[in-house]
Amino acid sequence: MSVITSEIEQFITRVVHDGSNYRMDAMEALYTDDMAILFPSQDGSIIAAPREEVFAEFAARGVAGEEPLATDYRILHVEEQADHATALLYRRMSDAAAPFLYELRLKRGGTYGWLVAGETVTPWPDPETAGAFLPARQSA
Repeated sequence: MSVITSEIEQFITRVVHDGSNYRMDAMEALYTDDMAILFPSQDGSIIAAPREEVFAEFAARGVAGEEPLATDYRILHVEEQADHATALLYRRMSDAAAPFLYELRLKRGGTYGWLVAGETVTPWPDPETAGAFLPARQSA
């Protein structure tokens, strides 16, 4: 069973709300300089979007006056080991966007006690295949 400390819970709330509202100054204080977001492309390859690229996308949306993103999220699991933690979130940015599973890789530091050092974003699992990460056993 994971233990979600109030410090991590509050930090994740800040990440979700500041990012969803394109608060670039606030986001600067939440992420390491070398963070990247990993996500699968439609052809199944993995794309690594560096901080500069991710921040540029959020900044452009804010400058264009786009509506804030939804702040729908649920912390599913947290593992904390010394100065590092991994948090798994259910996250949906809009009713028009599919839900995704976010893995936030955190490290101690920064103004709020933690920094996002990296993210992996994958489509939310199909309920029919949930837990089926191994194929069925073959009969002997």
